[in-house]
Amino acid sequence: MTQSIDMTTATGAGAMGTRATVTLFVRLKLRLIRGNLRGDLAKQLGFVFSCLAAGVVAVLGFVLFAVLRLAPADIARDVGIVVFTVVAVGWIFVPLMAFGLDETLDPARLTLFPLTTRQLVAGMFAASAAGPWPVASLVMLSGGVVALASGPGGVLIGLPAVLLQFAFCLVVSRAVTTALSGALRSRRGRDLLTVGVVFFIVLTQIPGLIINRGLPGDPRELLAATAGVLRWSPPGVAAHAIADGGLAGVAEIVVLAVVVAVLAWLWIVALRRALVTPDSSYQGGAVRRSRMGSFLPGGMLGAVVAKELKYARREPRGRMNWLVAVVVSAILMFSLRGRLDADGPALVIGPVALAALMMGMQAANSFGIDGRSLWMNAVAFATVRDVRTDLAGRHLAYAIVALPLLAVLSVFAAVTGGDPWLAVAATATGWGVMGVALGVGAMVSVLLPYTFPERLNAFSGAAPGQGGQAFAATFAAMTGTTVLVLPVVVPVMFGFSVWAVVAVPYGLAVAWGGRRLAASIGYRRIPDILAAVSRPT
Repeated sequence: MTQSIDMTTATGAGAMGTRATVTLFVRLKLRLIRGNLRGDLAKQLGFVFSCLAAGVVAVLGFVLFAVLRLAPADIARDVGIVVFTVVAVGWIFVPLMAFGLDETLDPARLTLFPLTTRQLVAGMFAASAAGPWPVASLVMLSGGVVALASGPGGVLIGLPAVLLQFAFCLVVSRAVTTALSGALRSRRGRDLLTVGVVFFIVLTQIPGLIINRGLPGDPRELLAATAGVLRWSPPGVAAHAIADGGLAGVAEIVVLAVVVAVLAWLWIVALRRALVTPDSSYQGGAVRRSRMGSFLPGGMLGAVVAKELKYARREPRGRMNWLVAVVVSAILMFSLRGRLDADGPALVIGPVALAALMMGMQAANSFGIDGRSLWMNAVAFATVRDVRTDLAGRHLAYAIVALPLLAVLSVFAAVTGGDPWLAVAATATGWGVMGVALGVGAMVSVLLPYTFPERLNAFSGAAPGQGGQAFAATFAAMTGTTVLVLPVVVPVMFGFSVWAVVAVPYGLAVAWGGRRLAASIGYRRIPDILAAVSRPT
């Protein structure tokens, strides 16, 4: 009897501890949000905008989902299956992009808490559900009950189906993030995540490209075929259960509950492993000499080029910029040809010029990537010429990477456009745009410098409180470059391909002039630049 009472008391204490942990984690997340917003107008405005956007998505998603009620039952069911699956996929990928920015995503930050693994899982689950965007997802998914339920049975099944779908999104998101947390803290893991996210972005563009070129079959048949495949996924099971509304729907709800329970168990296993596995991100790496050292110029110029090339090889955000520029240019090539009937120079020159602009935008904050270590450069700047040499080395490193990429893109665009000879004009134009972007970027770098945040996340752009400054720098660089390249790009796009011979000398001249002017201004502003790029993140 005493043993039974002790077991009951222990169970009650464990349940009470779990409930207290859930409350603690929710309060902790709300406290973190409030603390991050305190005294920072830019963050406060961003949070207000995020809440408004989440509200719009919730209301608009619920209404659009509910409007499916007017469609035939089979179409509404198929669309519901696809939408439920897309929401779940979004819950898997978006938190990976936010890893390193959200303190509640990384289990390494929770290792010192005196809590059991199950308590941590309950608390992290509750923290995942707290916030405007989780609420928006739940409201949008609730529209599926209105759209798919065919009677009282569908409504009764729909409510737990939506809750289980929401729980599935949270659990699978946390399980994936926890399992990959060790890799995401390492450089190679972040690189792989960067490539994966860009690949995911490309996949999201495929439906639009297919629609632009014309659907290969009946849209209703394609929708039915897609839903037929997704129908056996957990989100598809949830949507189909609501549409069924009978005993089969009840069985599907039971299956979905079992899937969520299994995923929760896998999450617990991954969390236990993550809490006891050493963090590989703190292990030292081998230091190797640059493979291009023998081909680089000597002195300060060569040293700066070698340093920037190592950044391009090792810094995740640098590779993200190069990769995005290439991918966006390739998508633009196909999307324009899908919407425009006639081919021409604009369909070849335009994507290449855009890629050159995006690549050159990296020079708009040349000193930010150095961070606090910029002081080592600053103490070596004895004259304006030293600053100019530093900028020239950075530009030369950008050119070593960008010029071959632009040449390959130009050949690809010209061949797919049906006129291989346009590759020469496209390459010259792209190189000219790149030179202009470097010159404008040098000016922006000394006038509007800002801090890059820590390297833990490849999708973060500025330190806390400098979002407005980062936006101003990006806008100024993009606007200035666009205005200066119009005299070169526009004639070539309208068929005057010979005019492309002016692009390269024009770009070199703008880059040279931008470096000289930026060096004279930057030499006087070295203390301000150092302070701007050294803010804590």
